[in-house]
Amino acid sequence: MKLDAAPAENAEPKEPLNAPLVHQQLSQLVTVRLRDQILSGKFAPGDRLVEGRIAEELAVSRVPVREALRALAAEGLVEIRPRHGAVVASLETGAAREMVQIRATLEGLNARLAAEHRTPELLDQIERVLAEGRARLESGQTDGLQDLNSRFHDLLYAAGANSMLSDLMRSLRERTRRLFVHTSDDEVKTTWEEHAAILRAVQAGDAALAALLAERHVMRAAQYYLHKTP
Repeated sequence: MKLDAAPAENAEPKEPLNAPLVHQQLSQLVTVRLRDQILSGKFAPGDRLVEGRIAEELAVSRVPVREALRALAAEGLVEIRPRHGAVVASLETGAAREMVQIRATLEGLNARLAAEHRTPELLDQIERVLAEGRARLESGQTDGLQDLNSRFHDLLYAAGANSMLSDLMRSLRERTRRLFVHTSDDEVKTTWEEHAAILRAVQAGDAALAALLAERHVMRAAQYYLHKTP
């Protein structure tokens, strides 16, 4: 998908008065696009990020691509190597395990709060998301499951009724997203079975069980990455 239109072939290049702003906006757009591709697993650790190829794909110059790569390097998602260029950074097993442990703990706390502060309206919404996820699995239409998974967790955060905790978990969920992309069909099915179990505990008001199941859910889902990463 292109981010801007290429200039007409014979048009005289002109620098707009707001050129710095335009460059900044393009750089931000490229940064968002590349970040999403890295976190979603389209680019794997160690993959080269070639400026020219990315610029051609997004129909931009190399300048915003170069700036985006620098921004992502500052975030730790990209490494800039001398005489080699930019590559997707690997996430060390130790750092990955630490983030997963923190996320599991916070997800467990939120599930506990959700069981304590649950409302019929939110529980109905979560139930509908769960039902749609099951239906997609049964029909083999798995394209939208990732979005439904995010929706499930967002609604569970809302049920927890702690906005500061929700913000922390959303941020951590973004940072750990690439730990959960390599999943088999069986693992996807297990994920939705675990969602159902967490919801049942929340519906029953069993705070301790909801917390335990939510923590185990995160730890189990991350095992593929933790076992495959050297």
